[in-house]
Amino acid sequence: MQYRQLGKTDLNVSRICFGCWQLSPHYWGEVAVSPWEKALATALDAGINFIDTAAVYGNGYAESCLGKLFKENPGMRSKVVLATKFLGNFENSATGASFPDTRYDFILRSCEGSLKRLQTDCIDLYQIHAFDSLTNPAEVAAALLRLQHEGKVRWFGVSNLNPEQMRLYAKYFPVDCLQPLYSLVTRDIENETLPYCLAERMGVIVYSPLYRGLLSGKYGPESTFSDGRRYDAHFSPKALARYRTALDELRPMADGMGLTLAEFAVNWVLRHPAVTCAISGIKTADHVSGIVKAAGQEMPNEIWHQAAGIMLQAKKEALAE
Repeated sequence: MQYRQLGKTDLNVSRICFGCWQLSPHYWGEVAVSPWEKALATALDAGINFIDTAAVYGNGYAESCLGKLFKENPGMRSKVVLATKFLGNFENSATGASFPDTRYDFILRSCEGSLKRLQTDCIDLYQIHAFDSLTNPAEVAAALLRLQHEGKVRWFGVSNLNPEQMRLYAKYFPVDCLQPLYSLVTRDIENETLPYCLAERMGVIVYSPLYRGLLSGKYGPESTFSDGRRYDAHFSPKALARYRTALDELRPMADGMGLTLAEFAVNWVLRHPAVTCAISGIKTADHVSGIVKAAGQEMPNEIWHQAAGIMLQAKKEALAE
């Protein structure tokens, strides 16, 4: 496993981050916890030392599952860099719905809730899950800096923010890391966001490098989805048929590098100089060896651009009216 310094922090993280979004029944449906637990243990044995979760994943469920493992396996917590996120206020929701909230008191309560569920006394990277336009950044900063002063949070990050929003927050508190969506079919951040992160020496943890499994090569026009993907135009029968053709074009490139299509797609995002690591929502132990292999080599520039061009054309045709 390869490791990188996360921006200007003192955190040395594996290039593959173990994500916990899969423990979100509202989006993904029920996920068996036992295979997930074995997958995490296997990932740690393979050298993955970075775990990312969020309070809103299952409205505390993902954090609780992780905290249970920390309690049952003394020493596990000290071996990992732990990141979580806050934003969704689901405190008074009987339906599980939440609303964006970065007010001072809520941030403090949310952090205490995460610490309790995670069964830890400190979060290494505490991230704002998305931008909240209703709260003054000075109020956000006051809460975060208090948590840091109390030793409950070490470093700060944001997720899903654009450069202008990051510049605004950076006037009030240090923004050490960004967690954006990035894959062969979701490349909007290349023009402004990733250059900004490079210029500011920020860490970048990209999520959905396989775009919810689309780039794994296992779906075709006959595939059906009962989870949140059924509302996503990328997963319509027409789109899946076009993407399958494009992935068939990528397959020889992947074979030439000794990678599967999924490994190739993850390796592609890791090739960008701004990207520190890629989050993988690993569900079973047998997925670990492949995803670790994706971080083992550097993709040649010409292959990177060729793959990007193939998928750009596929996306245009897949989503055309």
